[in-house]
Amino acid sequence: MKALGFLPFLLALTLVAGCNQTNTNMNTKNASPSPRMIQNHAANQDQNRQTVQKKNVQTPDLADGKEGDVRKPQPLTLAEMREKYHSTFVLNAPSTKKQIALTFDDAPDDNFTPKVLDALKRDGVKATFFVVGNRVEANPDIMKRIVAEGHAIGNHSYTHANLPKLSDAEFREQILKTDEIIRQYTGYIPTIVRPPYGNISEEQIKWLKSQNKILVNWNVDSLDWKNLNAKQVEFNVLAHVFPGSIILQHAAGGTGEDLSGTIEALPNIIKKLREDGMQLVTVPDLLDRPYP
Repeated sequence: MKALGFLPFLLALTLVAGCNQTNTNMNTKNASPSPRMIQNHAANQDQNRQTVQKKNVQTPDLADGKEGDVRKPQPLTLAEMREKYHSTFVLNAPSTKKQIALTFDDAPDDNFTPKVLDALKRDGVKATFFVVGNRVEANPDIMKRIVAEGHAIGNHSYTHANLPKLSDAEFREQILKTDEIIRQYTGYIPTIVRPPYGNISEEQIKWLKSQNKILVNWNVDSLDWKNLNAKQVEFNVLAHVFPGSIILQHAAGGTGEDLSGTIEALPNIIKKLREDGMQLVTVPDLLDRPYP
């Protein structure tokens, strides 16, 4: 009898517990979201919208193309190459000695070259002739005279080609072929080279350097190739010369070029340079690079 009386009490206690659990669940479902929950939800929605927008917008392209399409390597200028290869590429010597070198390009021919040689011989001047290989072949006797009268010889290519336009093989042939021609008349390979028109590429300078050659341009241009008269040639030389200068003139030219101005100007140029105390020497002597 006592056990049966306990059962109604236990049943009532279970019902009360179940009702409390149900009320708790209902309160949880019906509770309003907190302000922090609302704020976090809004932030997530905004971030999702931005992600969608970024996927739909294409990044603008670079106006002038890729970096590699625009920034192409630029060849060095003659002035920049002179600075970079100053021991191989010379325009003049240091001005510590009162010496000057007269140089003559494009020889030999049978017209102007003998007249230049006559003027130099009268005044006892040794100059430097940058000779063209195929012209040496065409005028062997004039070449023999240049050598016999004690002038220095430099390589001016075989055909007077614009060297930067040539392939590596063509460029080297221009130099090596002329070297061999000069050797036949002098007994040695020249160490000095002057590129036609003064034009040269950096790769060609590197090759000349590997051959222990000196690239010799000039710092005084007579501009005689413009068919100038004697007074004009003389002025262009004397107005710009200083100790250590290398002077450009021509002892032959292209078709139609008249170098009479050079022939007529030479005696006065030599006279005035000597009056100023200048010694006229060859390029190898000026650069302290004597021939073997």
